Amino acid sequence: MTTIGIIGAGNIGSQVARKAIENGYDVVISNSRGAETLAELVAELGPKATAGTSAQAAEAAEVAVVTVPLNAYADVPVEQLAGKIVIDTNNYYFERDGHIAALDNGETTVTGMLQKHLPTSRVAKGFNHITAADITADSFPTGDPARRALATASDFADASAFVTKLYDEFGFDTVNIGPLEESWRVERDRPAYGIRQTTAELEANLAKAPRTV
Repeated sequence: MTTIGIIGAGNIGSQVARKAIENGYDVVISNSRGAETLAELVAELGPKATAGTSAQAAEAAEVAVVTVPLNAYADVPVEQLAGKIVIDTNNYYFERDGHIAALDNGETTVTGMLQKHLPTSRVAKGFNHITAADITADSFPTGDPARRALATASDFADASAFVTKLYDEFGFDTVNIGPLEESWRVERDRPAYGIRQTTAELEANLAKAPRTV
């Protein structure tokens, strides 16, 4: 079974870890404060979870989830993630991250920035427009009409395919936006951000998203 390395043990990272373990994955989780601060979380997650540094989580990972504040993305290990699929959950909050002109002006995307930082990894956007609690509380079986849809984007087909697989296992449908240059459509303050929506509703919200907000 695939080992998922989670870089960032905040709300999203912890919830992804819970659902991953529920679906049989092994998890290595890290944060910026040290593995010892994750003892309680690892005890809750059980024997399929271990804690480490971000470098250790990246090294152990067959697939990694990066869920750190955008202003810390440059600290994500590069060498240890070479050749691996990396799922980016990040969003741009200028109140926290400071203004980034290339994002404000629509010249790049949040996940495109991480892809540039990780040139030998295959980065995909995922889990950025759902609240942490809903990752575990709002999942439904395949085919259920109440099933929620989530978006992904990547320049690599296998990375998008893995996110689609993971979404399905977690209880969500997928809308593939396409390449990372289109991933702004599901970023903060766009119509698809943060709301519960079906596949058709998500597709409509992506289509009407403005490039800058």
